[in-house]
Amino acid sequence: MWEGGLGIWGAIALGAVGAWIGCRRHRIPLPAFADAVAPGIVLAQAIGRWGNWFNQELYGRPTTLPWGLEIDRAHRPAGTLDIATYHPTFLYESLWNIGVAALILWAAKRFPLGHGRTFALYVAAYTVGRFGTEYLRIDEAHTFLGLRLNNWTSVLVFLGAVACLVVSAHRHPGIEDVTRLQGAGTDGRTDDPRPADASAGLASGPPGLRVTAHPDGRPSPGTSVTDRDALVRAAGGAGAKPSPPEHREVYSVMRPAGSSLRTSESGGTR
Repeated sequence: MWEGGLGIWGAIALGAVGAWIGCRRHRIPLPAFADAVAPGIVLAQAIGRWGNWFNQELYGRPTTLPWGLEIDRAHRPAGTLDIATYHPTFLYESLWNIGVAALILWAAKRFPLGHGRTFALYVAAYTVGRFGTEYLRIDEAHTFLGLRLNNWTSVLVFLGAVACLVVSAHRHPGIEDVTRLQGAGTDGRTDDPRPADASAGLASGPPGLRVTAHPDGRPSPGTSVTDRDALVRAAGGAGAKPSPPEHREVYSVMRPAGSSLRTSESGGTR
């Protein structure tokens, strides 16, 4: 950590822990949140890779290609001090990440990539490019069976991402609906000013009474009318609070044949 900083693997893993805590507190599904932030993450990686250019680090093998990166002698490997140009692997990965961002934005519009599948696509696509750039790099790294440790990590993470794509598509086809969470806070309250018990009563109506409602929860207008406070009191009991005069509205009531509904002068239901 003190000699080179944290790798992207650890950054994403620990960032996921923080995202999980935040999503849990705000009652947001973690997979939906991950899908939303995936394009931003990979674009941030594309920008961050340019730090390697400023530091003249993490470049690739020597090359004579026109876009070869010239490295100062002080930053060249000990065995190639006489070679000036190297593969700009930071540039390759930066361009790849921009392409990954475009891919997942296109795919999210073209296919139902919900329930974390957009994030899984990002991970799978990123690891393909990371494997290629790691193969070109010549900086010191741990190896296993002839491959750099980051190559093996890319392979394992790629397989895990593909597995998540397949399993999620099978178990949760389509895109999750998170609109029901709009207006909800950390304490579960919504923007609806009506008491919870009164709202429930308006939706179902008191015994023997049925209320027709708009999609937003309000009763629909009709021929038979009653004051809103009458419905609130009927649903919530004697303790229900009446609405301010400026908030009173007239709502329709559908009642069974032969029944009657009268309101008192104070607005109560008899």
